[in-house]
Amino acid sequence: MTHVRTGQAPAPLDRQTFHLRFVRRFSDPAYASVQDAIAQIEDVAWDAYHQGRKAPITRPAGPGFADPAYDTSVEWLETRERLQQAQKTWADPATPSRVLLVCASARNDGTCPGEMSKTWRMTQMARAVVEAQGMQADVLDLSLVTSEYGKAIHPCKGCVGTAMPLCHWPCSCYPNHAMDQANDWMAEIYERWVAAHGVILLTPTYWYQSTSPLKLMIDRMVCADGGNPDVTSTHGKKAAEAKAIEEAGWDFPKHLAGRAYGLVVHGDVAGVEVHRRNLADWLNWMGLLDAGHASQLDRYIGYYEPYYDSHDTLDADEDVQAEVRQVAEVVVAAVRAVRAGTLRPAKTQPRLVRPK
Repeated sequence: MTHVRTGQAPAPLDRQTFHLRFVRRFSDPAYASVQDAIAQIEDVAWDAYHQGRKAPITRPAGPGFADPAYDTSVEWLETRERLQQAQKTWADPATPSRVLLVCASARNDGTCPGEMSKTWRMTQMARAVVEAQGMQADVLDLSLVTSEYGKAIHPCKGCVGTAMPLCHWPCSCYPNHAMDQANDWMAEIYERWVAAHGVILLTPTYWYQSTSPLKLMIDRMVCADGGNPDVTSTHGKKAAEAKAIEEAGWDFPKHLAGRAYGLVVHGDVAGVEVHRRNLADWLNWMGLLDAGHASQLDRYIGYYEPYYDSHDTLDADEDVQAEVRQVAEVVVAAVRAVRAGTLRPAKTQPRLVRPK
């Protein structure tokens, strides 16, 4: 078996460097009256960091796992249980149809821009259509990572590059309490994707590409495409064990396959078509179902026009507004077809020669 390559990781912080980084969050003079309490908390945080207590609360995984006795993060087990329940609800024909609307702009009027995004307005247009058709609309506003205290999407660490089974479904990289990597929003976001029968991504184009919050979410969704649902099979992050599992054969399960999708990609200068294609390629790769040509929209709103009155430009562009609503209508129709069994991946599709 191939060996595990090591030697890149930085040395652990020394106590003084840890102190300097820890106290930066308490630079507000209002904390001056509680410095003794902060120092006590710092001592606990240093101990957790020094000992590497990533998941301080664990319990044996229990029946159904490769190693039932393995002490597993309680937070991870709880997230996994929620995903399993969401999948059961998704598969139950008696449950209402649900469409996840992802508003991927980093802007909202509660933070520095001082104004809502055009993406948010288009999301509300799509939402109105979904709800008018009798389906549940779940709006996931990714701008909350910029405007809501304690809400974060931590970056993907690239476990897949070591071996696919090291990437757990759901992601087990976070929370990492020893490294102060808590409040990971993805645990909730995974559940919302699993519960959805249809997904519509609505996004602006930043520098030819996805917004930072959207790209963070996309990268962390890698565990939905081939991820390992049994963290005990690798005893946490044991790279050598994960390599051995993949070497013996791995089937790359697609945990979100079968959901219909649509896209609304907009911009003001360049890049929308390539951006839309990249997103479609990603969703297709994960096994989601293309709802049809009219479900994928890329448009310029105010091509090379000023920023300051771009909302007025959207107001005047009734055709774009109609096209956004059409995307929602097409996805709603596709969800109905999926749930009726008339829209599904071809049964004759062969096993992929290159499944990774």
